Amino acid sequence: MACQAKAITLLLSILAVSLCKPSNGAGIAIYWGQNGNEGSLADTCNTGNYQFVNVAFLSSFGNGQSPVLNLAGHCDPSAGTCTGISNDIRSCQNQGIKVLLSIGGGAGSYSLSSADDAGQVANYIWNNFLGGQSSSRPLGDAILDGVDFDIEAGSGQFWDDLARALNGFSQQRKVYLAAAPQCIFPDANLDTAIKTGLFDYVWVQFYNNPPCQYVNDATGLLSAWNQWTTVQSNQIFLGLPAAPEAAPSGGFIPADVLISQVLPSIKGSPKYGGVMLWSKQYDNGYSAAIKGSV
Repeated sequence: MACQAKAITLLLSILAVSLCKPSNGAGIAIYWGQNGNEGSLADTCNTGNYQFVNVAFLSSFGNGQSPVLNLAGHCDPSAGTCTGISNDIRSCQNQGIKVLLSIGGGAGSYSLSSADDAGQVANYIWNNFLGGQSSSRPLGDAILDGVDFDIEAGSGQFWDDLARALNGFSQQRKVYLAAAPQCIFPDANLDTAIKTGLFDYVWVQFYNNPPCQYVNDATGLLSAWNQWTTVQSNQIFLGLPAAPEAAPSGGFIPADVLISQVLPSIKGSPKYGGVMLWSKQYDNGYSAAIKGSV
């Protein structure tokens, strides 16, 4: 009887912990791919600092365009020189790191013209980057873990259709979905998509947005954070620039200030998932300085 009581107590303790913490624990997400001098994808994962890496960007797609993957100086997809990244992807995944394809970006040419167009884009992504098959897989035969929506342009229409279409492939193999909205709530481009409740991670860009970023204090940031924790996603991340020059319009928070003034105020949220950083190019010690506190 005593053993049974102990077992029940242990079970309740485990349940309480699981309800209070994100399912994967808190971690750091990083964007990689937009500067050839930032090191390889394998090097990025081997730092031990990140739990998620967004490979950026699939910068052109939709509305009849031929999809284009832009990895800056790392390799040239059109010449087939990016297929070697498959080994890096697998190396990251073997360390328990989720590697996602980030679509969109601040300078891309992308839009969706209809629900059918969204379905076609989803099929392309599934067959060329996820669990499907294609003779033209830009990153080779490695299977990415999911898709990050970094949608910063366009009308905001049909991204919910794209999320549903990609999620439909989860019947074959889990497709993790992430969104990177601006911190002004609700986000003009991704609001409808996020409202589907299909996004596993929402890493909000608290930078280049003066009304809701850190400016001398965290008042505006915390107000916006509390709004973002109401969306239908299990994990909300605080998106930050990894250095002042990473965000020309501001939002950088020195590591000591983040640790002492900001993280204590947001980590109490049951939806707190961690910190997202833009980007590997600028992360010269910032993630290492904060990871013990995230």
